[in-house]
Amino acid sequence: MTDKRTKIIQAEIGDDPAYGAVNPPLYLSSTYRFKSIDEKGPFDYGRTSNPNRHGLGRAVADLEGGAHGVVTATGMAAIDLVLNLFKADELILAPHDCYGGTHRLLTHRAEQGRLRVLFIDQNDAAAVSAALAQKPSLVIIETPSNPLMRLVDIKSLCAASKKVGALTMVDNTFLSPARQQPLALGADFVMHSTTKYLNGHSDVIGGVVVAKTAEHGERLAWWANCVGITGAPFDSYLTLRGMRTLFARMDVQEANAMAIAKFLHKHKKVERVYYPGLKSDPGYKLAKKQQSGPGAMLSFEVKGGFEQTKTVLEAVKLFQMAPSLGGVESLMCFPTTMTHGGMAPEARELAGIKDTLIRISVGLEAAEDLIEDLSASLSLI
Repeated sequence: MTDKRTKIIQAEIGDDPAYGAVNPPLYLSSTYRFKSIDEKGPFDYGRTSNPNRHGLGRAVADLEGGAHGVVTATGMAAIDLVLNLFKADELILAPHDCYGGTHRLLTHRAEQGRLRVLFIDQNDAAAVSAALAQKPSLVIIETPSNPLMRLVDIKSLCAASKKVGALTMVDNTFLSPARQQPLALGADFVMHSTTKYLNGHSDVIGGVVVAKTAEHGERLAWWANCVGITGAPFDSYLTLRGMRTLFARMDVQEANAMAIAKFLHKHKKVERVYYPGLKSDPGYKLAKKQQSGPGAMLSFEVKGGFEQTKTVLEAVKLFQMAPSLGGVESLMCFPTTMTHGGMAPEARELAGIKDTLIRISVGLEAAEDLIEDLSASLSLI
């Protein structure tokens, strides 16, 4: 099998060793019987390993083209897991406009003395060059960025990082392996909040890290067991089930997002739209180069100020005002108080996150209904 759509539909199908169930069963057991005093089977203790978690990790790794997938309890746990590979005196480079939770984690780990971190604009060639001259151990890349959809040239930055001996990790949550393949572009690790597009139904919290090499994968698995951040069996079961429709969902959600982006781009009460599927977007050419589609996330700035933005957010009917993304339902988010509320105001300002910015996760509803909802809310300002 070479087509990823076929691979994910067939992942773990018909592999039940007990009864030949077509769909993989749910294994809730916390422990497994040893064959003898010194011989265990493929699974022994639930924190260390579980059939559902193992199957999900293998499926995501297969889609990403990696050697090993380690499933964690949350997306943030996945990022923190990778940080365990580095010592306190080693430098971590991160984007200045990353997800607020990532910014918060790195900032507070640095305050603890657990690592050194430098936030930079990864599209500023001079800033990147100066930062790499400091010989970092890890470069974290988030593309498209949350919430401004800025793109970073993965291949170029990974190549430059490798020259100074740094490993690279790409947060691929916004696009999923259905639209972007960071490991093929030179990254060493790719991570996801499986809560989002991989599961796709807003009923799971989880994360995963895929390592390009088996060696790194084994180290990650060791640390995940050691600190006890492995994902739950039921969440793993639901995520794999959700992943079977990933490509079909993304196709429809992306088409809806394009229609909405074009509508907003022309609207007189919208200041700016952030969506790399638009030819006017700064990331349009790079998106064509390293992605197989622009995805279904977009943001826009409302003309006026906070009050006008608040009116739009609170007037929508179909869009749910909530901080997550990637589900079948459309969500609308105010980054200032939601996803990036944990960032200091000056950090948000530096990243370009304004109090007039709204982020949209486009779902599977009819595009014309979503546009009508947006039109009605914008008409109130």
